[in-house]
Amino acid sequence: MRHGTRIGVLAATAAVPLTALAISACGGGGSGATAPPTTASGKAATVGLANEGNLGKILVDSQGRSLYLFQKDMGTTSECAGACAAAWPPLRATGKPVVATSLSASKIGTTARSDGKPQVTYNGHPLYLYSADQKPGDTNGQGLNAFGGAWFALSARGNMVSGQGSGSGLGY
Repeated sequence: MRHGTRIGVLAATAAVPLTALAISACGGGGSGATAPPTTASGKAATVGLANEGNLGKILVDSQGRSLYLFQKDMGTTSECAGACAAAWPPLRATGKPVVATSLSASKIGTTARSDGKPQVTYNGHPLYLYSADQKPGDTNGQGLNAFGGAWFALSARGNMVSGQGSGSGLGY
């Protein structure tokens, strides 16, 4: 094989993965394209609303990640601590939490957790993320029964949403 031909083959071989990388960097247009929620003034909202496929419009955090309620919670008191809070991190806020324009500002608040720090609530429910949700649009925690209770996404009214999430989740 001539030297020039060998360089051409090597260059062509290197171009294939680089082309694939460039194409994947452009995004696939999947459900991970959820835009972060904003307030009427354009500032980032603590809680917003996003359309998540099978579940319809559900609450999301400032980064577009799905939020959940825990049915074991008693009112605004969280029953999720320790290993539970590692799998289902509470939504925290520094300062007063705010909602996107599509939600009711009267329904947002905070509650003190056992560590004394605030957790965001909506319609009286403490809000949680799910550690197995890797990107905006994931709803892997939907309908799971873990740590003694079931977990569900919330509607704009702050009520439990029924339906299947985007994956089976891990379960605990």
